[in-house]
Amino acid sequence: MPRRAKETPREGPGLFDAAASRPAPPAGEGRAAQSPSPDANAGQDEPRPTRTRGPEPEPEEDAALSVSELTEEIKGSLGAFGRVRVRGELSGLKRAASGHVYFDLKDEGARLSCVIWRGSVSRALRFEPEDGQELVAHGRLDVYPPRGSYNLIVERLEPIGLGALLIKLELLKRELAELGRFDRHRPLPAMPRTVGVVTSRDGAALRDFLRTRSLRFPGYPVRLCHTAVQGPGAAASIADAIARLDRSGVDVIVVCRGGGSLEDLWAFNERAVADAIWNASVPVVSGVGHESDTTLCDLVADHRAHTPTDAAQTVLPDRAELAAGLERWTNFLFQAADRTVSERARRLGDLARRRVLVRPDWILGDRVAHLDAKRRRLIGALESALRGRTNTLTRLLARIERRSPGARLREFEGRLVHAASRLAAGGQRAVDTRTADLRGLARALEGVSPLKVLGRGYSVTRRAGETRPLASVKGLAAREEIDVRLHDGTIRAAVVSTEPGDPAAKEKRS
Repeated sequence: MPRRAKETPREGPGLFDAAASRPAPPAGEGRAAQSPSPDANAGQDEPRPTRTRGPEPEPEEDAALSVSELTEEIKGSLGAFGRVRVRGELSGLKRAASGHVYFDLKDEGARLSCVIWRGSVSRALRFEPEDGQELVAHGRLDVYPPRGSYNLIVERLEPIGLGALLIKLELLKRELAELGRFDRHRPLPAMPRTVGVVTSRDGAALRDFLRTRSLRFPGYPVRLCHTAVQGPGAAASIADAIARLDRSGVDVIVVCRGGGSLEDLWAFNERAVADAIWNASVPVVSGVGHESDTTLCDLVADHRAHTPTDAAQTVLPDRAELAAGLERWTNFLFQAADRTVSERARRLGDLARRRVLVRPDWILGDRVAHLDAKRRRLIGALESALRGRTNTLTRLLARIERRSPGARLREFEGRLVHAASRLAAGGQRAVDTRTADLRGLARALEGVSPLKVLGRGYSVTRRAGETRPLASVKGLAAREEIDVRLHDGTIRAAVVSTEPGDPAAKEKRS
C-alpha cells in the first residue's frame, strides 16, 4: 500500500480546541451523532468564533467534554486514517503469555506502540523479527482508553530491502524442501537429439553456451527459447519458456544466465520457475550465475552447473572425444574379429584331424568292441547274482529245517526228559530235607511238651468247663468243681477249702 500523502494544515480550530471554538461536526459523525447537545434544537445557526493566536477564551462550563467523550473523538479521528503503512526500527519486542505480540516502531523523532493480536500472529509474522531491524507495519490506528494512548494494530509485518528478499527466499526454500522438490536427480541423456536452452538471446550466457558448443561439437542441434532473465515478469516468462521447450520434444533443457546480484537473479528464485522445472518431463540443467551463486532454480533442477559454460559442457557431447572413442572401439572390434577368426580356424583344423573324419570305419569297430565288453560284464554280473541267490537260498533252507515242527518237537522232548529227571531229583531232595527238619522239631517239641512234665508228677488245674489253667487259689469257692490234668488222664474234683501261702515253704516246714 503506498504511503499516505502528507496533508496540508487546515484553517480553523484543531482537534484539541475547546468545544465552543470547534465547528459543529456533520450529522451522523462524532459526538453529535451519539448524544445531541442541549442547544441542538434552538433553531439558530450562530457562527462559532474562529481560533485566534491570542489567549484562549474560557470555555462554557456546560459545553465541556468528558475524558471518555474526548477519547472517543480522538478514536474516531484516528479511525478515519484507515489502513496505514508505517516504517521504522523494531524495538522492545515482547511475546505475552496470552499470545499477543507487543513492540515499538521508532525513528529519530518519534516512537509508535504496536500490537499483533494472538489470532493474527501466524498471518502477520512470516519471519522471526529482531530488535533493530527496519520493518514496514501494515495496520490500523486505535486508542487504548484506560491508558489514554494510541497504538497501531498490526495486520502484517514485512522487513525492508535485501533482508526481506532473503527471508522470502528462505521461506520458499523451506516450503519446497518439505515438498521434496530438491531430491529428484534424473540422469542426463548421453547423446540428446536436441538441447533446449532458456535464456536471453542478447545475454552473454547464450554466447558462452554457443562458443562452448563450437568447441565441443559444432552444429549440434540446439533450440533457443528467448526470455527475459531479470526484471518484472521475468519469472513468468522463464516458466513459460521451459514449458514450451518441454512440449517441443527436446531431450534436455538448460536454464542459464550470467552472474549478478541477488536482485538481478531474483527471477530464478520465484515459485513459478521452480514449479516449471519440477513439472518438466525431461531433465533440467541449471547454469545460473557464477559458482558462488545458488538459486532455487539450481536446487530444483536435476543437475546444477556452476556457469553457462559448465552447463554446455554437461549436456553437449565432445566430438573429439567421441571420435577418439569410436576409433578405439573400431580397433577393439577389428582385434576381436581377428581373434575370433583365428580361433575358429584353429578349432576347424583340430576337427579336421580327428579320427572320426579321417577314418569313419573305426566307429563300427569301437561300437562292436564296446558292446562285447558290455555283454561279458552282463554275463559275469548275472552269474555272480545267481551264485549269491543260490547261497542265500541254501542258508534259508537250513534255517527252515532248523525251525521245522519236527525239529522243534524233538528239541522240546529232550528238554522235557531232562527237566523231569531234574524235577524228580529235586523233589526227593526236598522230601528228605523236610523229613529231617520234622524229626528235629519233634525232638525239640517233645523236650518242652507239658505232657512230659506231667509225667514227672505235675498236673494242670482248670475250672470245670474252662481251658485256661489256674495260676492262683484266689477266686475259688468251696465245693467248686475243678479239672485236674495228669499225664495219663483228667480228674474232676471239688474244692473243699483253699489255703493261701507258699507251697515250697510248707514243704520245708513239713
